[in-house]
Amino acid sequence: MSTPAKGPDTIVLIHGFWVTPRSWEEWISHYEGRGYTVIAPAYPGFEVEVEALNADPAPVVALRVSAIIDRLESLIEQLDAPPILMGHSAGGAFMQVVMDHGYGAAGVAMNSAPTEGVRAVPLAQVKSTFPVLKNPANHNRAVPFTYEQWHYAFTNTSFSEEESRRLYERYAVPASGRILWNSVLANLEPGPQDVWVNYKNPDRAPLLFISGSDDHLMPPRIQASNAKHYKGAGTLTEVKLFDGPHLLPSKPGWEEVADYALDWAVAHAT
Repeated sequence: MSTPAKGPDTIVLIHGFWVTPRSWEEWISHYEGRGYTVIAPAYPGFEVEVEALNADPAPVVALRVSAIIDRLESLIEQLDAPPILMGHSAGGAFMQVVMDHGYGAAGVAMNSAPTEGVRAVPLAQVKSTFPVLKNPANHNRAVPFTYEQWHYAFTNTSFSEEESRRLYERYAVPASGRILWNSVLANLEPGPQDVWVNYKNPDRAPLLFISGSDDHLMPPRIQASNAKHYKGAGTLTEVKLFDGPHLLPSKPGWEEVADYALDWAVAHAT
């Protein structure tokens, strides 16, 4: 095991929708091998195994963004020093909210969902989220993906059919229809909503967006637009593009992405 370079020695990994902290299993081992303490918190109610959450998705229905943010910030407050934050998909949006509140030494948002005010809506994203948004009644439901929907949204390139199915069976859980519907309506409703951030906050830690070139669920155009919203804040915000789909943290060669993310965060941590 190596020893971290001078700087943060703890990494907090924030999972996204349709998965649980299990989706970070390879990254946890990889970063621990580099000498870091790694924490991958679950959303409230997601502490159970994937199989249990699929059998009883009640915690998904009960989930609220405020509870996710409270859990993340409470965890970070218990640490001795600000950690490096990394969030994937919806976890990238939640991470931005936490950073806006003053937490974290640096942040990496991978295949990130947008924060409030980002209006880019690529057609591939519309198709990916249609299973949830096609029915307003899904606002009060936990909505799973079929394998075919998962493949289109998460593993459309880079993965063999066999590996794509294996990851679906190992990682996939339903997503909160409420939070997805609220994110769509946020730009239409007055006042700050669930994932609002102050784009002009001069005290936010450095932030890197990592995009997947073939991401259908959160295409690169979304992260590019999200990053532009921070322009003029006087904070460091960068965007890096890698080849691959939405499930970038699991694609063959994911180690390159993991090392780039960590090295960038260490180099720019405040």
